[in-house]
Amino acid sequence: MQIGHRFRCYPSPAQEQILLRWLGCQRFIYNAKVGEDRYFRAFARKALALTGTQPPVDQAYSQFIGPDTAWLRDVPSQVLRNGAARFAQAYQRFFKGLAGRPRIHRRHGPQSLWLTSELFAFEPIVSTQTGEILGHRLLVGTRKAPVGPIVFTAHKDYGLPASIRLVLDGGRWYLTFSAEDGAPEPDENDTLSRLRQLSEEELLPATFGGDRGVGIPLAGNHGQRFDFSLVQRARIAKKEARARRWQRRLVRRRKGSRNREKAKRQVAAAKRYTRNVRQDFAHQASHQLVADGRYVLYVFEDLKIRNLTAAPKAKPDGAGGWLKNGARAKAGLNKAILASAWGRIATFTHYKARRAGKLCLRVPPHHSSQECASCGHIHPENRISQSEFVCQRCGHTDHADHNAGQVIARRGVRLLLSGEYQPPRRTRCALRRQTERKLGPERSEVTPGESPVSRPAGNGRTQRTRNQEAKAARPETPATTAPAV
Repeated sequence: MQIGHRFRCYPSPAQEQILLRWLGCQRFIYNAKVGEDRYFRAFARKALALTGTQPPVDQAYSQFIGPDTAWLRDVPSQVLRNGAARFAQAYQRFFKGLAGRPRIHRRHGPQSLWLTSELFAFEPIVSTQTGEILGHRLLVGTRKAPVGPIVFTAHKDYGLPASIRLVLDGGRWYLTFSAEDGAPEPDENDTLSRLRQLSEEELLPATFGGDRGVGIPLAGNHGQRFDFSLVQRARIAKKEARARRWQRRLVRRRKGSRNREKAKRQVAAAKRYTRNVRQDFAHQASHQLVADGRYVLYVFEDLKIRNLTAAPKAKPDGAGGWLKNGARAKAGLNKAILASAWGRIATFTHYKARRAGKLCLRVPPHHSSQECASCGHIHPENRISQSEFVCQRCGHTDHADHNAGQVIARRGVRLLLSGEYQPPRRTRCALRRQTERKLGPERSEVTPGESPVSRPAGNGRTQRTRNQEAKAARPETPATTAPAV
């Protein structure tokens, strides 16, 4: 199975300057490809000079190196090529319906540098006494542009990757990659078939139904509650106050000054701590659930978090003003929802359950907090308060979150046994080299390494180049030869 790793690394000040230069050049190529794509899509049907010109979706980048950008030649060509490849990968995700079109990458916020096998190597550290491999030393750079060994701290075992990313987040550097661990990945369809052989009475005790809320981030149908500790909440509040204080200082300092950069680092560090605490909370909660041997099925509500945290629309009053729409109260609710790590808990539980040979699914969230787990009666008055639930039909009383967890678990079991649920199809967007095919005695009109792609905008169909080397080695020639006259 592919396992992701994220380790702290500690480049020296000189190495950091080189990596920052590489990172900026790779981002420049990516943004240039995005700008080129936007230009063609905007003017392909409007400018006469661009009539018949197809918007390029390829990995070419040499057109961006000129007299004004001669500094791009100071970095290895693989760094620039990877920037163009990242653009092509982003468009692959767009073609698959997994994301929107590639957008401009800003130099603010977390930054990442993608290095392929030509730019790094893991050198084993061998014990002189036993001959055992104690670890690895990360070597970055090429013969002409060496960076040197970069120290990193590995807190768990890892495999050797094909590519790595060096991430800069709030002044800290991280080494991230994914590698095979040698363990086979269970098939989700086999897990689904095995669980469908059980009855509802057998499956319900082995099912975890999770109700996510603002007061308690996650509550289970068997009485479990997952929440931040008092120490974590106090420290998060302290860090948020610190971020606001430095934000006020930031806006008062002159742009381009060192004091302004210092304020930026302070704001980033405070927000990084809060983000790490929520990430750790989601990992610990999901690990505790999947490691529990009682459960084989995990059910969550299919919440549209982006829609739930959308700002309310402004409403005109007809006299040139605006009506009150509760935007301030909604902003506070949105902040509380995003701070509860709803999405991360469900996402982490899903992939960890798949690795453990278990199943995680989502059910419609409609009226889950108003439905009685005992008789199934649905009424808004069943939930008297935030924590109290009293059924108006049968008189069943329970904690509102515990009752909702039972309702969610039963919905998941019935959805599973009904046969309507199917595992989501996993879409991959890897760029692979295509081998040349024998097309007969005459050349085809399609260049090797290209495939037609339907474009939602622009000039319709275009050629997406996946193999620039094959195209350069064998240029396009006419498909047929005109007879001599």
